[in-house]
Amino acid sequence: MRAIPHSVIRRRTANLLLAATCLVVPASRGGADAAPPKRQGDAGWNQFGGPRRDNRSPDTGLLDTWPEEGPTLVGSAENLGIGYSSPSFAPGRVLTMGARGDDELVICLDAGSLRERWATRIGRSRADGMGGGPRGTPTVDGERVYALGANGDLACLALDDGGVVWSGNVLQAFGGENIVWGMSESPLVDGERVIVTPGGKEGTMVALDARSGRPVWKALVPGSPQAAYASIVTATTGGVRQYVTFVHTGLVGIRAADGQVLWGDDSAANATANCSAPLVWKQGIFAASGYGTGGALVALAGGRQGVRATPVWKTKEMKNHHGGMVIDRDHLYGCDEGLLTCLELASGRVRWQHRSVGKGSVVWADGKLVVRSEEGPVALVEANPRAYVERGRFTPEHTSDRPAWPHPVIADGKLWLRDQERMDVYEIGE
Repeated sequence: MRAIPHSVIRRRTANLLLAATCLVVPASRGGADAAPPKRQGDAGWNQFGGPRRDNRSPDTGLLDTWPEEGPTLVGSAENLGIGYSSPSFAPGRVLTMGARGDDELVICLDAGSLRERWATRIGRSRADGMGGGPRGTPTVDGERVYALGANGDLACLALDDGGVVWSGNVLQAFGGENIVWGMSESPLVDGERVIVTPGGKEGTMVALDARSGRPVWKALVPGSPQAAYASIVTATTGGVRQYVTFVHTGLVGIRAADGQVLWGDDSAANATANCSAPLVWKQGIFAASGYGTGGALVALAGGRQGVRATPVWKTKEMKNHHGGMVIDRDHLYGCDEGLLTCLELASGRVRWQHRSVGKGSVVWADGKLVVRSEEGPVALVEANPRAYVERGRFTPEHTSDRPAWPHPVIADGKLWLRDQERMDVYEIGE
């Protein structure tokens, strides 16, 4: 479907006035006295990684096998700009990000026609050797959308029309410097707060009021490490809710209530780029990275008097670069560089490895994995710890000349594949 031309994009930017005690200047229609947003809860794919940020789709009734030619292409959106953003969803809407020229945009499509409803500029675009453009995915929370750009521009937008409620630059506000390939985090909305990781000297991780953008707390990790390329997940240990993510030097756990730094672990970190979001398994956290490092499981114990992170095991057989991983019951699936790998979580033992479609990203739905190669091909694979069982594969007709890094998304019985300017939608429901 043809998107609305760039010439009619509405430019809705707020002043980016930054001060030590306030991240943003709210637009006149928002602010601290505005009504709180409605909560979307755990229904639907409203953020990066899905409802619970674990790369698991709630969809059921999906095809058990794919036709030889692959699933049916039922729609396409074009003119989305360059970048590596995945889609997220609200009722009747699809949200993503892209860069058109010098403008970094949050883009809203009609879920039925895939026509553009609005596009809002949140900052300037970033160019680099990997093609530039935003890396994060918008987070939808009720009537609002939150997005973080590659230069650190954070914005809260109205879902209805893209109007700017508040905006600001988290690197400038919290003394951070941009990382080599640009800020890549997707904001976490938790209750009345939005949490991001500027990696600054005045705030490694920060919690902001979701309605106004004003700081609630600032967590300072010792050594003031820069941000990494991963997104935050939540975990609860001994009644203590915490935010867990990669920073440049390793994995950290931050108390959700007040920003207290609880623990850190560098077992799964490398010194170049830590990209994949950690995963929660029972009372532990699994994390992994590429560049020859691999993955590690740490056990969390303790409670209100303190939380301890104890290494359980480490493996070189999950050098997961940026494709993410997924847990099904007591096994983990992800790409160990070019090998799709199944690990037993209790021990770290490799159950199987297979070349499948090569290095890429994974999503789980209805008992199966969809594996998307960064070279383009896509496979349907059983989430089966006993053996690699493939149920179909295809190569999308439309591919760009850049790596297919956006993670695949399964929502509304469809497979959504973003590849730079284009997003193709395939019917995979029975």
